Amino acid sequence: MVKYSIKMKQSNDFPFYDYDPGDKKRLKRMMAEFRIGFKFLERFRNNRVVSVFGSHLDKEGEKEYEQAKKLGSLLAKENIVVLTGGGPGTMEAANRGAFEVGGRSVGINLELSKQEQRNAYVKEKLCFHYLFIRRVMLAHAAQAYVFFPGGYGTLDEFFEIATLVVTKKIYRKIPIILIGREYWGSLKKWMIETPLKKHQAIFEKNLFFWKIVDNEKQAFEILKKIPVSFARHESV
Repeated sequence: MVKYSIKMKQSNDFPFYDYDPGDKKRLKRMMAEFRIGFKFLERFRNNRVVSVFGSHLDKEGEKEYEQAKKLGSLLAKENIVVLTGGGPGTMEAANRGAFEVGGRSVGINLELSKQEQRNAYVKEKLCFHYLFIRRVMLAHAAQAYVFFPGGYGTLDEFFEIATLVVTKKIYRKIPIILIGREYWGSLKKWMIETPLKKHQAIFEKNLFFWKIVDNEKQAFEILKKIPVSFARHESV
């Protein structure tokens, strides 16, 4: 049995472990974060969960913020758990929408810089030091994924989910919804013209398993149909 001897301390209500650059202690911390993370996710085993991703820079009143807020509200009213990275921007908006109608608003935060401070609308939360462990939790917990326009982090998360689908670690039929036709349409166009046609680096069949929509209402029409009994993807 592995014993965890790393000291615990508190920061912004999130439990995390003291950082140590030594490889052995770093490995212990990774194992501890995985253990705590999967224990945290057990509470959602009988729920429908949607992970929402997007920019941390969006502000209240802006298009993407308001769309994410409305989507969070719609999902919560349908008794769907809203799960985000717990930060500001689009993440805050989705959590806020769920929070304001009394739904389950969950944030899986990252111990990082000011841009990743937990937003005020998270009811259930957990914080990680390691980004890759946080991504595993956001992927493993959900039965559908929603992406709003974003920067490096959002694109990293999108391509991670896409890679997991292509490598059959996530079921291909799981809903992956991209909100914002102009933003995601331009990415799709580039992928067709450059990786597919110019470099033959991907297969055409791996370009069309996600759904691009214009707004949160179109996304919700897909998401509300997720069955409670939808099998989770244990390979993630």
